[in-house]
Amino acid sequence: MATAPAVRPSTLVVAHPFKFVAAVLTTFRSNQGLLLAGAVAYYTLLSLIPLLILLLIALSHIVEEGRLLATLSEYLEFVEPGQSVAIVEELRGFLAHREAIGGVLLASMILFSALAFTVLENAMSVIFFHRVSVRRRRFIVSALLPYFFIVFLGVGLLIVTVASGKLAMLATHNVTVLGVPRSLEEVSNYLLYVIGVAGEIFMLTAIYLVMPVGRLSLRHALIGGIAAGLLWEMTRHVLVWYYNTISQIQVVYGSLTTAIAVLLSVEIAAIVLLLGAQVIAEYERLGREPLRRATPPLRT
Repeated sequence: MATAPAVRPSTLVVAHPFKFVAAVLTTFRSNQGLLLAGAVAYYTLLSLIPLLILLLIALSHIVEEGRLLATLSEYLEFVEPGQSVAIVEELRGFLAHREAIGGVLLASMILFSALAFTVLENAMSVIFFHRVSVRRRRFIVSALLPYFFIVFLGVGLLIVTVASGKLAMLATHNVTVLGVPRSLEEVSNYLLYVIGVAGEIFMLTAIYLVMPVGRLSLRHALIGGIAAGLLWEMTRHVLVWYYNTISQIQVVYGSLTTAIAVLLSVEIAAIVLLLGAQVIAEYERLGREPLRRATPPLRT
């Protein structure tokens, strides 16, 4: 007796998109997704400034410092909407006294800059528990993985800085259309935004490709990267609108406003990041189980 051909996961998602979204959210809640996102956000906030300082110190030997800070300010808006200027000013003050950095401080910055990746790996282990229960990662790989990502981020920042400089030069030129000169500034701004979104999706895809235990297909990682990237773009614009219109955060928190706003943005970004991972995990499950079945929840 011939068996019925297996239904492709993509077909199930297209046929039942709302069921798939409901399954993702239900499993995310069962896995204590908000608790995991809180841990990732806390350690990211703890690691953010040391990580950026390390990258800036290293790259300032290759790229002019002012140009590097301008690029960082522009693209930090993709991660910290409305707070990039305050963060860059803190970094500028630290770089002005870089000669005070000793060996102990440098070692502590390297340690703290890796904490967020370590916690993120643990959070991914919960979401991809079906992989961890089958195959575990070697200790040396887990220990070196955060530093691999730091180098990866540094290379990415260098490439974006060079590309931004080229596009800034493009904005100063004009093109003649039907005898009327038109500035290329809008085209330059549009390309900068596209580069930012593409880099955001690329970075998310890289995280999903490497962080889960076992070999994840590039297609599945790209699905999670696109889903999380688009969701974050929508969320980011809502946050910018909220901070610029109805937010009373400065009245409530006073001098702590910047820290609270950064923490709020990082918390939401961590939720989106882990939701993207949950999309991949649920998509993988569709290849083995029907859509209607629920993943056993994480018991705490």
